[in-house]
Amino acid sequence: MDVLALLGIGVLTGLTTVLFGFGGGFVAVPVVVWADGALGTDAMRVATATSAVVMVVNAGFATAVTPRPTLAALRGGRPLLALLAVGGALGALAARLAPSGPVRWAFTAYVALTLADLLLRPGFLKPQAPADGADSADGAGSPGSDSTLGSPGGAGLPAVLGAPIGAVAAFLGVGGSVLTVPAMRRAGHTMRTATTLANPLTLALALPAAAVSLLGHTAPVAARAGVPLVGTVDPRAAGALLLGALPVIAVLRRRPPRIGDRTHAWAYATLLAVVIAAMLALDA
Repeated sequence: MDVLALLGIGVLTGLTTVLFGFGGGFVAVPVVVWADGALGTDAMRVATATSAVVMVVNAGFATAVTPRPTLAALRGGRPLLALLAVGGALGALAARLAPSGPVRWAFTAYVALTLADLLLRPGFLKPQAPADGADSADGAGSPGSDSTLGSPGGAGLPAVLGAPIGAVAAFLGVGGSVLTVPAMRRAGHTMRTATTLANPLTLALALPAAAVSLLGHTAPVAARAGVPLVGTVDPRAAGALLLGALPVIAVLRRRPPRIGDRTHAWAYATLLAVVIAAMLALDA
């Protein structure tokens, strides 16, 4: 395991947490698959579990340093958060039981379909008219509006979608932002608001997924490959990624970069394309 490389990728996970609301999941999975290649087919299972732990810390920290007026858009979203948590636990349990090979290809296919949806279906690269009070002038949710996650026409995320979003996100180790950000975007929110609110949503599903992963059974091949695991989590990879990510999150939350909304949306789509290329390269 190249610790310096993991630290460098950790910096990237910090950037994606702040700029795209990923919590690090999309970036962490291919990197851990590479770092723990000695585990063979079990590498993907360990990668999704390790990704859940990285997302808990990154998304939790990013949420903690987010201005409270922005988080006010979460009012009324408790049913959604609860169902995200239920789905996260079920997805993590399914990931422990599913064959690693199909999960690996499912990850790549899922990202590819998401990218195609963003590029081909209107409303993401160029958002629709904002929902009432969806975004204030500075891109934060307006605390005085009724644009909340629990309100119709608010963030565009019905609570009933929480369980399937959480299950798919935890099963593949990607975090929920790949579904929540486009949904909020198509409801009229700016990229800044949508990606900021994606962090607490990711935290809701990643917490139970990480707990399931930490309490899981260590893969038998791990001992033979000399990879120490806690449950199905690689703590060395997680630690290196977080060491690189957390300072970046702290700095960017205090001084967020100014990025044009359309540029921000295109950067989101471009990152998905890079992740697809990385997974295909690992399988080559």
